[in-house]
Parts: sequence; C-alpha cells; structure tokens
Amino acid sequence: MTPPARHVAAIWPRVAVVVLLCAAAIALLVSDALRAPLLRLLAVTQTLIAANPLLGALLFVGFAALSGMVAFFSSAVITPVAVNAWGPVWTALMLWAGWVLGGAGTYAIGRSVGRPVAGLVSPTKLARYEHKITRETPFGLVVLFQMATPSEVPGYLLGMVRYSFLRYIAVVALGELPYAIGTVLLGETFLEQRVLPFVLLGGAAAAFSGWAYFRFQRTRARGVPAPAHSG
Repeated sequence: MTPPARHVAAIWPRVAVVVLLCAAAIALLVSDALRAPLLRLLAVTQTLIAANPLLGALLFVGFAALSGMVAFFSSAVITPVAVNAWGPVWTALMLWAGWVLGGAGTYAIGRSVGRPVAGLVSPTKLARYEHKITRETPFGLVVLFQMATPSEVPGYLLGMVRYSFLRYIAVVALGELPYAIGTVLLGETFLEQRVLPFVLLGGAAAAFSGWAYFRFQRTRARGVPAPAHSG
C-alpha cells in the first residue's frame, strides 16, 4: 500500500466514529421520545450544580481530564449538560483546562512508567508513532501530532521519550483549544436543536482532524529529522 493510500485507510475509523456520533445526536435532536429523558437529565443536573457549583465544576474538569487520559471516556457526552449549567464560555475554559490537566497526567505516567505504559493505551497506536516522535521533534510538528491523534496518545509517548514538559504543556494548550471550542459549539447547537449547524460543525471537526493528520504525515514524509529513540 502506498503512503497516501495508507494515510487514507488510517483516517477512515475516525470518520466512522464522527458519523456514528452525529447520527446518534441527530436522532436525539429530531425525536421527542428520545429527547425527553435528556431534558429531564439536564433539569436534574442543573439543580444539583446550582446547589453545589464548586463541586460540579471540579467534577466536570476532573471528568474532562480523565477523558484526556483514557480512550473510552469522552467529555463530549456531558458537554451539553455543562453548557446548560454554565454557558459556553465557562464550559469551554473548564473543558480546555481539564484536557490540559489530563495531558499533564499522561505525560507524567509515560515519563515515570516508560514502556509498560502501553497497557494504558492502544499498543497499535503507540507503535505507529513511537519511532516518529522524539524529544528533538520540532514544536510545530508536535502540535500537529497532538491535533491529529487521539488525545491519550501524545502525552504517554512524549513522556516516554522525555520531551520537554513545559513545551508539551504548550503543545496541549494550543492543540486542544480548537477542539474545546468546537465541542462546546456542538453542545450549544445540540441544546438549541439546530440540526444543520450541528451537522456542519461535526463535519468541520472531522475535516480539521483529517487535515491535521495528513499535514502531520506529509511533514514527516518530507524528511523532518527523526533522531534515535531515547529512553
């Protein structure tokens, strides 16, 4: 398989996930029967958060951090609840802060545990990138790597290769900001039952992720130096 064909094949799982999530969300948007339990949940959570605003905010940031560390958690599913309670600006800031904290956690685990960290992340994903990213990889390429791969992968890998912690935090802050804004906008349009903007935003998010992935692969293919893996 040629490199371009290999890149296209690798992007299809991402497209499939986005399509399935959008289809499920649209079903909730257009079906009153499916939407009614969600509205009840929103009402209950808003009451609970109003009674314990600090605890609610800490729990949301903590869940966002966890979603940045473990593949099967997703903060996207509770973002509409947060938008309903705190509004889009505060939700975006808390989501972004949580993802940055989660990135710091994955980096710390990768740096302290090393190779056994593969048990916390897909070995296939880790193997795909561990010989392409090192501590000397240029900052811009690492930002693309952060935007192009599942959020739990870069932190573990960059911790393993002893990439600069401060530079990595800057990478996470830059790489996750557009996704935090996009996730909140999706949550907002979902709450307002605007199907077309929701679909367009979902498509834009998928296109942005695909662009970052192809840009990362093309930059690597053009011969950016890849020094020997260091432990």
